[in-house]
Amino acid sequence: MGHGDGRGRLVSDADADDTGTRILHVDMDAFYAAVEVLDDPSLRGLPLIIGAPDGRSVVSSASYEARRYGVRAAMPVSQALRLCPSARVVPPHFHRYQEVSRQVMAIFESFTPLVEPLSVDEAFLDVQGVRRLWGSPSRIAELIRERVLDEVGITCSVGVAATKHVAKMASTIAKPDGMLVVSGTDTLAFLAPRPVRAMWGVGPKAAEALEARGIRTVQDVRDAPREMLDRAVGAALGARLAQLAMGEDPRAVDTERVEKSIGHEETFDTDIRDREFLRAELLRLADRVAARLRRADWETTTVAIKIRFDDFRTLNRSVTLSEPTAVGQRIGEAAQTLFSQIERRDPIRLVGVRAENLRPAGGGGMGLWDDDEDWRKVEGAVDEAVARFGSATISRARHIGRTDGRGAAQHPKAHGLD
Repeated sequence: MGHGDGRGRLVSDADADDTGTRILHVDMDAFYAAVEVLDDPSLRGLPLIIGAPDGRSVVSSASYEARRYGVRAAMPVSQALRLCPSARVVPPHFHRYQEVSRQVMAIFESFTPLVEPLSVDEAFLDVQGVRRLWGSPSRIAELIRERVLDEVGITCSVGVAATKHVAKMASTIAKPDGMLVVSGTDTLAFLAPRPVRAMWGVGPKAAEALEARGIRTVQDVRDAPREMLDRAVGAALGARLAQLAMGEDPRAVDTERVEKSIGHEETFDTDIRDREFLRAELLRLADRVAARLRRADWETTTVAIKIRFDDFRTLNRSVTLSEPTAVGQRIGEAAQTLFSQIERRDPIRLVGVRAENLRPAGGGGMGLWDDDEDWRKVEGAVDEAVARFGSATISRARHIGRTDGRGAAQHPKAHGLD
């Protein structure tokens, strides 16, 4: 299995058997860093850390040269620089990444209409219906790699397999700048020695629970009694892992590009203890999330918060609402309730609010009464005022002149997450 830095890389020969395959998983290599090098060739070959240079931010991405020192995404920049003191810290340019992403996705769509983007730098493609036009799946994968390099100037890695799960695992192993083909008949043999942590959907906690019971590889998942899997990770995930371990994954490539969540978060200049200040921040972020929901004509059925403490430990909590909403007051109240349930009282450096499980606004109709009617009218009026005069002129009264509880005005680094 690859280590994220190119070690353990496996690639297929040009004449690899792709019998029984139809799914490609294409993943750009160290995408943010690659775009920075594309725009500034003097950075080529250097260990790069993509992140804010103030030391309080986290790593958005890193070049393979930096990853070999142990630098990873979501790691504090200060820690990354201790691991790799020679690294160059480059601020992210997200609009540029989106621009390059659109170029890449257009190349994918020139081969097949069945493209499912997972993020700005990766996508699934179903190429079964275009084989007469372009050739076998492995040939199509090679053509895509060539065009991305020639037309965009960056490299990608491709997994070719019978299912989405195996294709994604294969592309990870092939990184960077490689292709790995897993034929239908080779699927079980390919999966057997892979670590459970490599399975799509197995997070760190699930992996720890499985490994504590001696389940370390996909073969171990196959051999384990279902009762053991269910006790380790719950019945739903246990059933899913048992299916994936046998190479079974019925998920089709989904071309519907529905936004799955909308969120905003803040990183503070200084760590904050004042709970009321933080509650107000959650409400302010909820207002921003709700405004974006209304602009996109969406409602949310799940509200989530993210809390990062001064030691960088991060907690995530979520709740399902009784009714879908795009009202900031309702989202904020849910976020504040989740926050009140966190017992830890250490200083906090980041808070975030996210709306998840989105659905079209009004899709469920109205009940006999509308508890949010008054707030909906107020926030609708705010939307109109913002459209006319700009967001800087409109704010809840409680947010004006806010301080951190010690009399010092706070200037959070706020950013939206798509």
